[in-house]
Amino acid sequence: MSMLQYFGREIMHEILVKINALFQSLGVPGLALNSFIESFFLVPPPDILLISMDLAKPEKSLYYATICTIASAFGGAFGYFIGKFGGRPVFNFLFRNKHEQFDHVEKLYEQYGSMAVFFSAFTPIPYKIFTIASGILNMNFWKFMLASFLGRGMRFYLVSIVLMLFGPMIKQYIEWVILGVTVLIVLFFVILYKKRHMFKNTNN
Repeated sequence: MSMLQYFGREIMHEILVKINALFQSLGVPGLALNSFIESFFLVPPPDILLISMDLAKPEKSLYYATICTIASAFGGAFGYFIGKFGGRPVFNFLFRNKHEQFDHVEKLYEQYGSMAVFFSAFTPIPYKIFTIASGILNMNFWKFMLASFLGRGMRFYLVSIVLMLFGPMIKQYIEWVILGVTVLIVLFFVILYKKRHMFKNTNN
């Protein structure tokens, strides 16, 4: 890594820390703003702020999860229309001309359809890449929104419910909890897909 790249990353890290501090200082509106913007632009994930707010006021955990879900899904809609009207040039500008990212997303859409959006909304996969790509690829908007609400909702409610039940002691394991649930969901849909495929072959 060159010195220029090192200092560039350090500066970016400092900027992200300050942005996160700004969101935190705004309280609930900051949580909503963080969730909205993160769906189409490079800012810290709202999970960081959600976790700290859940731990501070466990009785409001579900309320915070609801705020995150709604704001993030509408942010996803904003990203969708950025892609729809901005096209590939906007995607390339936002994601540093990484064409392979778009090609990868396109293949996932061809294979899994709206489930690709669901998994990006639920897992640590960058949701913002999928929101903008969905608009570029002219995915059905309502299917996109349904997948976004389900994926984002499951993620944020899972975080809040786990923290509400187990408190600070589970904080360091929260990503493992999400990963474990993700694996179970993936296995479920893989089994479902294979059964449907076998059923179609039998009928043919």
